Amino acid sequence: MLLGPALALSALLFAIGVTGVLVRRNAIVIYMCVELMLNAVNLSFVALSTAHGISGQVFVFFVMTVAAAEAAVGLAIILAIFRHHKSVNLSNINLLKG
Repeated sequence: MLLGPALALSALLFAIGVTGVLVRRNAIVIYMCVELMLNAVNLSFVALSTAHGISGQVFVFFVMTVAAAEAAVGLAIILAIFRHHKSVNLSNINLLKG
């Protein structure tokens, strides 16, 4: 397997995720972009594991574990923000105000 296309796709997915986090103001879209960035890292780990051994695939399991915990905590935070402010648009929310 060629590493070039897989790593290029991984870099493209990561760049799309970073752009989405920096540009968008909707909490759900930002959350999805963070998940996209984690998947891009997983893709690069798997691609590099073909050249450097099984250790890349072991790292994928650790990233997936962190992503599952982040999914539970992230969705709980988004739900709490929505219940309190009736919106998930982060530009309208000042979390430091009481």
